[in-house]
Amino acid sequence: MSEAILDEVSVLSSIYCGPGEFQLLHAQDGILVQINSTIGGERGLNLSLSFHLHDRYPSCPPDISVSSTSLFRSQCHNIRQKLLEKAASLPPEPMVHQLVECAQQQFVEVTKAYRGGREEVEERNKQGEWTVVLLLDHIRAKNRYVGLLERWTQQLQLTGRMFLGPCILVVLQGARADIKEFCRLLKTVKVDVDSSGKKCKERMMKVLIETPLSSTCGHSLQDFVVKHYVSLSELTTAFQELHLTEIYQQILPSLSNWQQTGYHGEGSLNPKDS
Repeated sequence: MSEAILDEVSVLSSIYCGPGEFQLLHAQDGILVQINSTIGGERGLNLSLSFHLHDRYPSCPPDISVSSTSLFRSQCHNIRQKLLEKAASLPPEPMVHQLVECAQQQFVEVTKAYRGGREEVEERNKQGEWTVVLLLDHIRAKNRYVGLLERWTQQLQLTGRMFLGPCILVVLQGARADIKEFCRLLKTVKVDVDSSGKKCKERMMKVLIETPLSSTCGHSLQDFVVKHYVSLSELTTAFQELHLTEIYQQILPSLSNWQQTGYHGEGSLNPKDS
């Protein structure tokens, strides 16, 4: 650990000296500094910031994660993006304290927006978060199709995975109403092309499972990522890594049946018009 990092850690531990405010963890290629605080008094929003200081820090900015049980994941993601942009713009010198202050500023703004949209927040909390797995028949216009799905997940504040391989799966997590809107868009917007190259809608999508997030061991995904796989064993491993083994076991019979009856998969030239 460099002298610059040691000095900064010493200063940070002095500034954030309240119970549970500061925590230092060792990582393989540096250290993790975690700072927990409450914005707006005891009843304010809780904020947890984690800074991964690599061995080359501060020559390179730290990796940053933001979490809060009081905010939506999308709000935490937005704050994280602003912190990363801020870190990239700062000179190569100790910056963690400055980034913490920036995060707290962002939280004040989020608090105002949170209070302004309180009814919407309460309604989402009533719905809770759900996990849904969709099965797509085929994809021909891959860039267009995937691009639209990525845009919709961002607009609807959904997270998940898209698995491209023998079976095309889309795993979504978020508010149930937003997931339903995603499915509506999927069936009403021309997302792909048919065998003649004409734009067409997704009419063969199947919902394999929909279940409250709490019933999937409570693990939530942080973003929407597209992944390729070539075998069922790779797909099995991917679901295990996402802590969605239980869901995978429930959809496996449908996937097996899909393969036995003849799936079309990514980029196949299925003569049926979608």
